[in-house]
Amino acid sequence: MSSESLNAELSKKTSFLGLKLWVLIGVSVGAFIILILCVLSVWVTFRRRTRRPVDKFSLSQIPNVSKDIKVDRVGAQTFNDRTENLFLTIHDKSSDKNSVHLGMSKSSDPDNLSQSSSIYHHERTYSSHSGEEGSSGTVRKQSSLSYAGLVTASPLIGLPEISHLGWGHWFTLRDLEFATNRFAADNVLGEGGYGVVYKGRLINGTEVAVKKLLNNLGQAEKEFRVEVEAIGHVRHKNLVRLLGYCIEGVHRMLVYEYVNNGNLEQWLHGAMRHHGSLTWEARMKVLLGTAKALAYLHEAIEPKVVHRDIKSSNILIDDDFNAKVSDFGLAKLLGSGESHITTRVMGTFGYVAPEYANTGLLNEKSDIYSFGVLLLEAVTGRDPVDYGRPANEVNLVEWLKVMVGTRRAEEVMDPSLEVKPTTRALKRALLVALRCVDPDAEKRPKMSQVVRMLEADEYPFREDRRNRKSRTTSMEIESMNELNCTENKVGDSESNVPETNHG
Repeated sequence: MSSESLNAELSKKTSFLGLKLWVLIGVSVGAFIILILCVLSVWVTFRRRTRRPVDKFSLSQIPNVSKDIKVDRVGAQTFNDRTENLFLTIHDKSSDKNSVHLGMSKSSDPDNLSQSSSIYHHERTYSSHSGEEGSSGTVRKQSSLSYAGLVTASPLIGLPEISHLGWGHWFTLRDLEFATNRFAADNVLGEGGYGVVYKGRLINGTEVAVKKLLNNLGQAEKEFRVEVEAIGHVRHKNLVRLLGYCIEGVHRMLVYEYVNNGNLEQWLHGAMRHHGSLTWEARMKVLLGTAKALAYLHEAIEPKVVHRDIKSSNILIDDDFNAKVSDFGLAKLLGSGESHITTRVMGTFGYVAPEYANTGLLNEKSDIYSFGVLLLEAVTGRDPVDYGRPANEVNLVEWLKVMVGTRRAEEVMDPSLEVKPTTRALKRALLVALRCVDPDAEKRPKMSQVVRMLEADEYPFREDRRNRKSRTTSMEIESMNELNCTENKVGDSESNVPETNHG
């Protein structure tokens, strides 16, 4: 058919309103397109109403980067980097008392601490399972460790949305806005460089702490991944429980149990002292719980978790004075085939192990050193580094070694203790601490050994000294001699150990 005849056919008038054929065809095609668009619009609207607006990427798609570590420091010199890409970020420990820790109050009034002091009362209770505290989504290692704890009823009962990651709860932005009264200023528990922590109440009545991460150059994404990988799956009564999370648009939030009895730093140095001095028994209960949590992280799960920031402000305390280890923003995972990893030096000045600070080589021994400092802090009531004291007392670890070495161990106890511990109990605590802060990381005990030493009614000091004599520093030998002498009066055994000059 020629173009002239085709044009003639299309130009013929039809019986429908006398419209030409080409006009009728054009109108029909346009109406069909409009119909398709309307159907698509209705379908998209329906999908938006029935699906939660949550990003669809999986956890494995979040960039595999860890949070830069900051080292708490009070006017001290920076460590020299031993590797080209190693750096040390300094953070003043004194500012910790004003910065956000999930268990810290924003109020200066001690009486208000019950409203805002601690963030995780239901943390290790995030599963309805009961039994060993060490249930984990990570591979569970066969272990004879005897520090299992019971998991209480889940605080997520009554909440409809289960996480697609296989654990915890998947909260929407609307859920957390409701829980925190739209992130009201009155609900702020604290704030820091990583974001703001709010107290909230879920629709089922559970009190929670909502950590709203600031999206500073992707730092929120980094910290989100670190904390979720470190403690998302694990369950232990002495670990703060991560209940769930929110991933919506640019928002990254973590939801923890709420603990309302402050943290160890507050009880030793801060506002909680208004309620009275923490007794020796309570201190040792908190330290034992912390040791059990670290033993679980280091020895009972695979990959092991190195916390990297064990300090008094990160040890929350519940109403029964059980420890809850918190703040896993700096944590690192260490696989079974790895003896250590090299990473940027992060942590808190005074608690950071010397070999890690100097080389960036990190493993669980770094946490053990930090625990030793924490134990000394609980025994003495002193900060790890205190520039308000005489020069020879600024560094807690070095001062205590001198005190023990000069047979003045009983003078190191916190003067605020109303009831002093027995000599045996003091000996045990000091010896455990000294072993944990050994300058040689290989000589530090495992955390499971620390647990057994703290639990023992009578630690076999003399036998331990004989077994470790050939591989112990002269300071430790002198320390153990002093600890033996104060109670057991074993002067005959001391004569077999050479005196050392501490001058």
